[in-house]
Amino acid sequence: MDFKREKNRIYAESDNGELMAEVTFPEVRAGVVDINRTFVDDSLRGQGIAGKLMDEAYDAIKDADKQCIPTCSYAVKWFGDHPDNNDIVAE
Repeated sequence: MDFKREKNRIYAESDNGELMAEVTFPEVRAGVVDINRTFVDDSLRGQGIAGKLMDEAYDAIKDADKQCIPTCSYAVKWFGDHPDNNDIVAE
């Protein structure tokens, strides 16, 4: 799946432009973003797409030298399952 990157958003669309997967992480204060939404279309569930979105978000946030606050339930679980990536979680 090819993901598109925008500021504070990573997503994928179908060939007809329908949103299929998305993670959003708006900046809530200087240098800190809130991972507040992870969405995967029902047709793609169970294929590891949400995890790939989080991998992409982690890279984007780290590359921007920012930290995050995971508030989306999937993001909270993902960071719990990937403790090596907690280096970008704001304290």
